[in-house]
Amino acid sequence: MTRTLSPGPLIAATHNKGKVKELKALFEPLGFTVTSAIELDLEEPEETEKTFAGNAALKALAAARTTGKPALSDDSGLEVFALNGQPGIYSARWAGEPRSFENAMKRVEDELKTKNTDDYSARFVCALAIGWPDGHTEIFEGEVRGHLEFPARGDQGFVYDPIFVADGETITFGEMDPDKKHAMSHRADAFVKLKTMLEGI
Repeated sequence: MTRTLSPGPLIAATHNKGKVKELKALFEPLGFTVTSAIELDLEEPEETEKTFAGNAALKALAAARTTGKPALSDDSGLEVFALNGQPGIYSARWAGEPRSFENAMKRVEDELKTKNTDDYSARFVCALAIGWPDGHTEIFEGEVRGHLEFPARGDQGFVYDPIFVADGETITFGEMDPDKKHAMSHRADAFVKLKTMLEGI
């Protein structure tokens, strides 16, 4: 049975500052007080699932059980069709340690060149999971499709944004005004579905 979430305290179960910023922008206007895993110094659980939805649920439940409050987690990444969906759930790990998304974007470019393909189509995928301390979860998935362009352009986004151009656009997410990007992103698509649940529609 679907469970609704009432406005109030909400844990953003992520250590990615860019994601925290986006989640606060989406949820605080609805009456939620968003506190991040960074602020609470929560440990990052190992992502052992094979899907975005699975990893999102895993992270949300870990934070909810630790804090005793509902937690929201996002698992998202870039899927490049010519690379059979890679980097996919391993999007962050492609950046290595310490994480360098410049290196990750270069790896994507190099992999495409190795394929000798002109298919640069790709999509960003997002799974938003709300987890409760009792183990219940609600999951909402979204996407935005487009293509990749090199070299990377723009400094407004994060991770792979500087190489991604959404369908119907001519500039990368890295060049785009953040408000415009937030309104059309994969995270926004998932959030619209979550918001429908919150509003009881």
